[in-house]
Amino acid sequence: MKYVSTRGAAGSANFEDVLLKGLAGDGGLFMPTSWPQLSANDLTAMRDQAYADVAATIMALFTGEAFSREKLLEMARGVYGAFDHGDVAPLTQVGEEDWILELYHGPTLAFKDFAMQILGRLFDDVLERRNQRITIVVATSGDTGAAAIEALKHCKRVNVVVLHPQGRVSEVQRRIMTCVESGQVTNIAVDGSFDDCQAIVKSLFADAVFVDEMQLSGVNSINWARLAAQMVYYFTATASVGGPVSFVVPTGNFGDVFAGYAAKRIGLPISKLVVATNSNDILHRAIQHGDYKPSGVAKTSSPSMDIQVASNFERLLFEVMDRDHEELIDRMSTFQREGAMTLSVAERDRIGETFQSYAASEDQTATEI
Repeated sequence: MKYVSTRGAAGSANFEDVLLKGLAGDGGLFMPTSWPQLSANDLTAMRDQAYADVAATIMALFTGEAFSREKLLEMARGVYGAFDHGDVAPLTQVGEEDWILELYHGPTLAFKDFAMQILGRLFDDVLERRNQRITIVVATSGDTGAAAIEALKHCKRVNVVVLHPQGRVSEVQRRIMTCVESGQVTNIAVDGSFDDCQAIVKSLFADAVFVDEMQLSGVNSINWARLAAQMVYYFTATASVGGPVSFVVPTGNFGDVFAGYAAKRIGLPISKLVVATNSNDILHRAIQHGDYKPSGVAKTSSPSMDIQVASNFERLLFEVMDRDHEELIDRMSTFQREGAMTLSVAERDRIGETFQSYAASEDQTATEI
């Protein structure tokens, strides 16, 4: 399995490179050069498999020679065996055809645990083999930082630096992140929004000399390994209820819902992916009207979704543009320069084949609760 940057200037990379680098050297995001495919028999077999077995099958499609399925299965059993529910990601039926996928049974109660916990094992293995040490820089709106710290605080060859927006994460998440006694973990509260934290991280990775000197890496959803691990619960959920299935996904940085898109591309029968946002509705506006323009980050009661610039949207644009690197670079340059991007009708139609969207105001959120 080989990977290419969405912006086309980073050359070909293997899974180990993608895992350790996080962000491509040209500022783009890594994507597999082609989509592997699962057969109908593969999907049928998952109905009787434990979560760890499905995880090993899915992740083996993307790790190439770096990790065998047997090694991945050993890691997955160790990680998911420690979650507080036997099914790992159980479903609760709430209507005749409606289920809630419970993604809070990990150590920090966040869906990020499903990827972060196994990423810690992957980092340990690769860094030990390479006799290398890295510094992971994380921008978080709350749950990513907590999950990253919990997963990586005991990794022998990893330092973790977390940037979170001061006063814009929940108190529980702030305490999980800051009440950790580890010399390998550093927390920084940034006077600003998540987008400001993310901009700092991107600027660090844009300095190739600094990245090499500090051996920087990232575990935000810009890291493809995160998405590979997050695909798994789309498969286990669909196997439980039978397909085709639609998923409604609370969305901030577009990583979790893009993992669903990737799952569909490799064979999972997904009808629709509904992008659910709060009043920070840039993705809803982009999908419905083609208007990808930040309007300032609003502070809400769902702070993990208080994001205006969704990094992983670049991956979807890359697919919608038929992987035309030059067109994507031009579009992203326009966005950087003008602070806005307009999607064509053809692009919106292609996105609409898989995605729908909805934005809930603070009043609507409170009423529903």
